[in-house]
Amino acid sequence: MDVDEPIIEYSQLDLSKEYTYFDYLKWRFTERVELIFGKITKMSPAPNTMHQRTLGNLFLTFSNITNSKGCKVFIAPFDVRLPIPNKKADSTVVQPDLFVLCDLSKLDERGCNGAPDLVVEILSPGNSKHDLKTKFEVYELAGVREYWIVDPMNESLFIYTLKDNQYIGLKPVSIDDVVKSVMFPELQFELKGIFD
Repeated sequence: MDVDEPIIEYSQLDLSKEYTYFDYLKWRFTERVELIFGKITKMSPAPNTMHQRTLGNLFLTFSNITNSKGCKVFIAPFDVRLPIPNKKADSTVVQPDLFVLCDLSKLDERGCNGAPDLVVEILSPGNSKHDLKTKFEVYELAGVREYWIVDPMNESLFIYTLKDNQYIGLKPVSIDDVVKSVMFPELQFELKGIFD
């Protein structure tokens, strides 16, 4: 980015226009945004206590297992630039709540450039549609091999795995069940533990 270029405020942007990651780097917002297929998408307001407690517990659980395999766990805010077939390069930038990356060559000074191996999104009031529909499609198209949707309000978890470029949903996990990752079979824990 040219140092002389002005920083652009959200109110100055044309929401009907398509943007790239280069544009995204010039923006300055008080709220968090993502870039989905070139379109600006506001994220929900700051996460609530339940969301953050769940995220912290998941991070600790994942770190204990994935680090031993040479993979790393990251939490938002952290830019993930996703390659989407038939879309302009660098037109999708998301900030998953948590993700696991095993190919560390995808890391650069700005974040992650490529699809993570596993992504977790935690539902909050106001972001359900975005995580259940929009991000589901984005992660599927980008080739994220395993996608978890955690619902703290209903104490449940949904796991989707990629097969032939489409997500297949596993049996929903409820509060008294044990969670088991498909990609990381050693990653097993009681679901109620992440909501404590």
